[in-house]
Amino acid sequence: MSYTNPDESRERPSMCRNCGAIVAGGAARCGQCDAPVTQRAANVEARHGVERAPDHATMRFAQALFQRPATFTLVFLIANVFMFALTTLAGSLQNPGTLISFGAKVNSLINNDGEWWRFVAPVFLHGNVAHLLMNMYGLWVLGPYVERLYGSAKFVFFWVLTGVAGVVASYLSVQPELARSGGAVAQFLFKFNDAVSVGASGALFGLIGVLFVFGIKYRRELPDGFKQAFGTGMLPTILLNIFIGYIIPVIDNAAHLGGLVAGAALALVINYKRIGPRQPVAYVWHGLQAAALLLVVISFAFVAHRYTGPAPSLENFNARDIASPVTDVVNAPAFVEAINGGVGAFARTLTEGNAAVAEAAIKNLERAPTLDDASTKLRDDLRALLTRAQGLAAAPPPAQGKGAQVRAAQQERERAEKELIADYKAWQVQLGEWTEAHGATIKQVSNGDGAKEKSGDSK
Repeated sequence: MSYTNPDESRERPSMCRNCGAIVAGGAARCGQCDAPVTQRAANVEARHGVERAPDHATMRFAQALFQRPATFTLVFLIANVFMFALTTLAGSLQNPGTLISFGAKVNSLINNDGEWWRFVAPVFLHGNVAHLLMNMYGLWVLGPYVERLYGSAKFVFFWVLTGVAGVVASYLSVQPELARSGGAVAQFLFKFNDAVSVGASGALFGLIGVLFVFGIKYRRELPDGFKQAFGTGMLPTILLNIFIGYIIPVIDNAAHLGGLVAGAALALVINYKRIGPRQPVAYVWHGLQAAALLLVVISFAFVAHRYTGPAPSLENFNARDIASPVTDVVNAPAFVEAINGGVGAFARTLTEGNAAVAEAAIKNLERAPTLDDASTKLRDDLRALLTRAQGLAAAPPPAQGKGAQVRAAQQERERAEKELIADYKAWQVQLGEWTEAHGATIKQVSNGDGAKEKSGDSK
């Protein structure tokens, strides 16, 4: 029978009785002051003669830090949840194109109509519950540290500015030629199409960048516990998220990196509020805080003024849609582009005999996301058709002549081409049926012109 230490099997987070810091579930010692988590653990150490000098510097730093308020972390969390509830009641889970009316980032609307507020509003919008929960959990964990270290005024400025920087990076990353011609790094950074983008992850990565540089910049004056938590201690989080972004195509990596770089740059030039006597009021930072909040308010004032989407109503709420892990807001444009590219490549491969065209289209289809089971089958079937067309194009043409073997080879090739064309026509019928069922949402999300169609404007 194996022995399990009850102190080590604890699963719930707790608070250190020595310095007041939060201790992760299952941890035997505090990560800030290295004190035993429970009295039983302290008694066990005492029986074995283990003596640990308390880290008074870390204790004082942690106690002073946790006495500071983190008001705007809660304010931004509530604001994001409120906007998600509002968009959900407007039917965004059934028709993700509704997010466009709420100010989601769409390059074409920014370029053609000058809708600059689409650089700000997306920071407070989310596509589904999973998207919201992941970002709000990150804000709840990291936000209080940044707000307490730098003060509420600087925190508000950081959150808004790094969030906007993430959206700008997403806007600049729509580079189809670079995405097609470049290698794995280019496809990680650049997008094939003008995809709709929402989410607070750019601002969240901004907080990670701030804490990363903070820990390195002030490593000589920080207590040991905080040296381990920040600075290079943030590297595993950064590298893990970059890896996740690399293996999941729909993640907006440019927005993440844009927020990360912006946060790191701000932390390089801005000092934090040191622990000690009360410092004089920084009127400049309070002014920047007010300006950042005013920018958000004005942006959503423009959204409200131009809004042409459905009115928020409980009738639009459907509990079954809440659990949807993926929305058309992210996936539809890439899927449509890959299908259209595959259709064009199929025709060119048969008419021109160019196997390289089919090869490029097959790779795009392999990277493309899907929207439902039917779209997955459509994508895979088109990829199979392109593979067959590629094989025909790459095969040497049958020899010319009148011999029996030559005629048999010619007939075999003609039969293969006819079968391929017949299968392609059958696939087109399936595509038409699927498009008829989803066409309105796909067109709205892919073109980014949902508001225009409803208001009757044209460009």
